[in-house]
Parts: sequence; structure tokens; C-alpha cells
Amino acid sequence: MKTARGRRRAYHHGNLRAALVEAALGLVKREGVDALTLRGAARLAGVSPAAPYRHFTDKGALLAAVAEEGFRLLASALREAGGVETDALGRFRASGPAYVGFATSHPSHFRVMFGRELADRSRYPGLRDAAQAAFDALVEGMTDAQRAGIVGEGDPRELGLTAWSAMHGLAMLLLDGRVQSMYGRSVEELVAVVGRNLYRGLGAR
Repeated sequence: MKTARGRRRAYHHGNLRAALVEAALGLVKREGVDALTLRGAARLAGVSPAAPYRHFTDKGALLAAVAEEGFRLLASALREAGGVETDALGRFRASGPAYVGFATSHPSHFRVMFGRELADRSRYPGLRDAAQAAFDALVEGMTDAQRAGIVGEGDPRELGLTAWSAMHGLAMLLLDGRVQSMYGRSVEELVAVVGRNLYRGLGAR
């Protein structure tokens, strides 16, 4: 972890916003979303209690910045996972593991992204656009799979919602520790099981 002196030095170089987002993630990881405050983030970032207000009007704005960063990382992970596959089926099947993999490797981001505090995204255009871009990445993969004859006919947005719901549900179960002990399988094996049944339901080959 950075020292207070190191964080202040980063702040003086114009990185206060990024330092506060990093501090917020640290607080969420250790104490949960409800415990996050601007004062607490400022203290962890090594700046004055008033400093966060240069970038964030309130706790909600700081959470929105954390969530926006998370959705951008998620969209990138989904596109990168599909990009390494050479065939349409491989690209389609890569999205589920990429989604769950993001959730389990970025749990603090994930909980903020889908937490009740940001249920209304209308106040935060950047967050709204980043969330839409992540969902668009899922829909694009579904559309490509339909064009390749891997997935049956239907509205790709509705099919994307179905796939998203299944993998999101699995991700939350894993983060909450609700499923691994019951099934005695690794994360990778559980993703494969859910994915296999999901693909059958979507008419995938």
C-alpha cells in the first residue's frame, strides 16, 4: 500500500481523482460499500477532508466514478476475451468466463457497479454510457453468434439479457460464497456447467 507521503505526492501531480477512486475501492474491500465516506477516502488517500469535493459532490459521485471504471474494465475484458478466439463459437463461449472472471478478480468494483446505491444512473452520464458499452459488448457477441448460425433466431438484446442474467447470477453466488461448497467444483468448472446449459437453451451448437 502507498504511504501517505507517496499518495500526497501523487495528488500534487494531479492524480487526486484516481487516488480517491483507489482509496474508495480499498475501503469497499475491507468494510463494504455502506462504510464508504468521502472523509474516509480522503484519509486513506492522504489528503485533507475537503480535497475530495474538488472532484466529487458527494459519496454517490465517488461511487459512480468507481462503477464507471469497473464497467470500462468489464467491456474491455469481454472484447479481449473474444479477440483471442479464432472462430465464432470460441468467441461466443469466451464471454461467460470473461464476465465471471472479471467479477471474481474485481469484487469491489463489481459490488459497486451493481449496488443499490447506483440503481438510478441518470445523475451520472459517464456511468450510464460505460454500463451501456459493457452490455453492448455482450449483444455484439450474441449478434455475431447468430450470424454464424451458432445461436437461434431472436432479438439479440433479449438473448444477451438472458446470457447476462445467468452469468451475473453465478458471479454473485460465487462472490457471496454460496455455491462452491455445495457443488465442490472450481470456479472454472462451475462457469463451464452454467455456460453449457445456457448455450443449449439459446440453441447454440
